[in-house]
Amino acid sequence: MRKEGNVKGAKNALAMMIKGSIKPDVVTYNSLMDGYCLVNEVNKAKHVLSTIARMGVAPDAQSYNIMINGFCRISHAWKLVDEMHVNGQPPDIFTYSSLIDALCKNNHLDKAIALVKKIKDQGIQPNMYTYNILIDGLCKGGRLKNAQDVFQDLLTKGYSLNIRTYNILINGLCKEGLFDKAEALLSKMEDNDINPNVVTYETIIRSLFYKDYNEKAEKLLREMVARGLL
Repeated sequence: MRKEGNVKGAKNALAMMIKGSIKPDVVTYNSLMDGYCLVNEVNKAKHVLSTIARMGVAPDAQSYNIMINGFCRISHAWKLVDEMHVNGQPPDIFTYSSLIDALCKNNHLDKAIALVKKIKDQGIQPNMYTYNILIDGLCKGGRLKNAQDVFQDLLTKGYSLNIRTYNILINGLCKEGLFDKAEALLSKMEDNDINPNVVTYETIIRSLFYKDYNEKAEKLLREMVARGLL
């Protein structure tokens, strides 16, 4: 209902602006496109993108980023990137992060890794949001070793890994039954001044109970309570 409300709200705002003889700007149309993408009506969002250009409203980078994020099919996303170049809106790190996400979701993991390298060579620096997408995609795609390599490389190079990064890899380790490594990573988090959160503990505890490692799970559960996380 909330997602549908986003579309309705954007439509109402657009109608009010037109009624009041106020020319809607690109921000208004971006809100409408984003609303359509949230309810999986990407074709309607694409129609808005095509229409505003004819109405004299130039799409900005955010317009294309919304659309690229909305498309699941990578071929459509690449066409939009080409369109961005043609319209003088060079892709930014958010654009490429959406592309990397689409590649991972379509199981094109080697292409996702290659794209990260390519944009770095072009002088575009991936951020932790980008790397979290890649690590998560590698874990979910059965490439845990690659995910660990990316994680370790980031640590070595002094990146400020966040709680989400650790939680993603801990989840990947737990899914492979590598509980000792997951718990070792839990300890490493604190060494690096990252406090585990509810998600961190629940991920490991749930996996331990599922595999009948009840004693270990209960120990972590007590630790979770002692930290005030439960």
